[in-house]
Amino acid sequence: MRTIVCCLLLLSGCPIFAQRKLVLFDEGWKFHRGDVAGGERPDLADAGWRSVDLPHDWSIEDLPGTHSPFSPDVVNGVSQGFTTGGTGWYRKTFQAPASADWSLRFDGVYMDADVWLNGVHLGNHPYGYTSFQYDITRALRSGTNVLAVRVRNEGATSRWYPGSGIYRHVWLEGAPYVHVAPWGVSIRTDMAGGAAKVRVQTSVEGEASLVVLRTTLLDPDGKVVARQETNVASSAVPAATEQRLSVAHPILWSTRRPALYKAVTELLQDGKRIDNKTIIFGIRTISFDATHGFRLNGESIKLKGGCFHDDHGPLGSKSYDRAEERRVQLLLASGYNAIRCSHNPPAPAFLDACDRLGLLVIDEAFDCWDDGKNPQDYHLYFDANWRSDLRSMIDRDRNHPSIILWSIGNEIPNMDSARVQQKAHELATFVHGLDSTRGVIAAVNGPSVQRERFIDALDVAGYNYGISWSNWYEEDHGRHPDRVMLATESFPLEACKYWKAVQDHPYVVGDFVWTAWDYIGEASIGWRGYPQDKNFYPWNLAWCGDIDICGWKRPASYFRDALWHNGENISVFVEPPSPSFPVNPKKADWSMWNWFDVVSSWNWPGQEGKPLKVDVYSTCPEAELFLNGVSQGKKPVDKCVATWTVPYARGTLKVVGYRNGATSKSAVLETTGTPVAIRLRADRTHLKGHEDLSYVTVEVVDAQGRRVPTAANLIHFKMEGPGSIAGVGNGDPTSTESYTEPQRHCWEGRCLVILKSGANAGTTGKSAGTIQLTAIAEGLVAKTIGVTVE
Repeated sequence: MRTIVCCLLLLSGCPIFAQRKLVLFDEGWKFHRGDVAGGERPDLADAGWRSVDLPHDWSIEDLPGTHSPFSPDVVNGVSQGFTTGGTGWYRKTFQAPASADWSLRFDGVYMDADVWLNGVHLGNHPYGYTSFQYDITRALRSGTNVLAVRVRNEGATSRWYPGSGIYRHVWLEGAPYVHVAPWGVSIRTDMAGGAAKVRVQTSVEGEASLVVLRTTLLDPDGKVVARQETNVASSAVPAATEQRLSVAHPILWSTRRPALYKAVTELLQDGKRIDNKTIIFGIRTISFDATHGFRLNGESIKLKGGCFHDDHGPLGSKSYDRAEERRVQLLLASGYNAIRCSHNPPAPAFLDACDRLGLLVIDEAFDCWDDGKNPQDYHLYFDANWRSDLRSMIDRDRNHPSIILWSIGNEIPNMDSARVQQKAHELATFVHGLDSTRGVIAAVNGPSVQRERFIDALDVAGYNYGISWSNWYEEDHGRHPDRVMLATESFPLEACKYWKAVQDHPYVVGDFVWTAWDYIGEASIGWRGYPQDKNFYPWNLAWCGDIDICGWKRPASYFRDALWHNGENISVFVEPPSPSFPVNPKKADWSMWNWFDVVSSWNWPGQEGKPLKVDVYSTCPEAELFLNGVSQGKKPVDKCVATWTVPYARGTLKVVGYRNGATSKSAVLETTGTPVAIRLRADRTHLKGHEDLSYVTVEVVDAQGRRVPTAANLIHFKMEGPGSIAGVGNGDPTSTESYTEPQRHCWEGRCLVILKSGANAGTTGKSAGTIQLTAIAEGLVAKTIGVTVE
């Protein structure tokens, strides 16, 4: 969890201080769902408003008067997963000193946020994904202060689930009158003769003054490896000062060893430190060319990539640090080495986790420019805001070593037009002016010679589904032999085709499947497909992710393990005798975001003696299938798959993989007994601080402790201790159950509970102790698990 330096004097006032103070401003807010006349007035009576802590997303909460966040009648329902937006108000009352410079930073608010402090309008920020901040020094009072935020997510604003509200962290930061500017440190690294050349640009702002800028570099073990001091004249307008430092024999950041350095920036006046800021960075080199592809520290690496949207399933769009970290861990465990943040900048905590754990990132800005895809989406604000939003993304994120490319857009409408092509060059030039160390990419759908000028603006050509209907890679390479390409999106069903192109062509540097992680919205594109229709309800998940919304691997992820050789592996799945869900007879033939209808189960009552298709995914060259110990034959594994048809019989289905004639790996499916008990498994049993999370998998098991894949029991949850239930889920793409009530039906024999440390909003409970979670269901043996909070 993040370490926060809190200003304990906020409650009583303090004199001008000489140290920067950073306060996590997530606790103690009041919330009202709906519009309020005069909601910004400091004297407004808000005692009846609901107490909430941030991050907060009201779209994932139950609709008023119901037990579900879903409705078939909401605006833009199928796109946004049949959830609703609207207008909401937040208010926070706090004590703060009027001395020194104070700023307020929002990591993300969806969307169209207006902010007032003590009735003074600080500004409006339309875009729901970029971070923004305000200098609040003049609006602050020495006593009680009232902060008010109105959030408007009205109409059809998105093509997927965006959530609604202040869904990322808020920070209050105090700095002396002369200080390092917000996002005012930029670090660039390069290698020369075995040493790292580190260029640090620091912008200092504030009252006219002479100060000393001291920058100290610390290696991953905390040892000082370089230091430089420079005299700087500060002014009201930030001015950048560049310092060049050298690090001998650096430890390079890589996906295998994500070594992180620290740059400690200090401002000194009369020998005393008046400000300091610490930046985490990595020393590494990146390059793209058509001969060597993508190189990290001189080593060619193929990008095993995926796309994801911003929500966290049962949590909605709420961005807890642990949720971001867990997603990165599970992606890495499933073989990914790269992710595309589609189609917007991610939470800072996600990028922090990518830096720490070694996941490469394409940081993307927009889904549309001035031509919209929905009536109320970002196109309404693009002309006035694209420069400030791009600057926000790049200034905030430029020091993350995990980021390898800046994406300026996804499937931008009218790429054939001269107007949009010119805009592509304008955006790319603007990005290069902010950061020349990384290339620019965009995701181009329907690549064609008519879109050449658009693609010419890019350093790397990103193609969505570029080889699904033609051999566009080779055709494009014939015209542009120096062009570097990658699949910014590809169909899961064509994984082999796209990965073979990456392996065969050095100028094709990677494949990013749509999607790595399932999400709310674009309901049922992974089953019913396109064109979408309101009658898709109750489907609310896209159902196209390798990993489902609970973080559990789906069959496509096991196939990708084999395709990418994610260790020696083998897995077995069965095609149901009838489709898992009703089939859409109007599904377009080009709509291929689905995976094969297979499940991990050998429970098929009523199918005795009838043939069932069995699929095996493996890295092993050969596999042999056994039913109740009787061999069903040995087969070669072709393109990671081997298939059998066997008559169903209760018992054990086992597959054995062979390499060079020797047994390598095996996998088993067993017919389970009736459900008798509940099993709880927490991914973490020790939590630290406020807002830490534990993901508890709830399984219904038989007498032998095997998960029963057909179990659909309703599980009730009771919780005691210093925490709360942050969300529940089960991965069922058609479930309309509440994500916030303390109960959930199992699906495929399991569901999920997310525990959050810290007292409930508006309470003053203990912050340390043990959380006791008990799961209860009719006819099953209950189970309790303890999670310690430090």
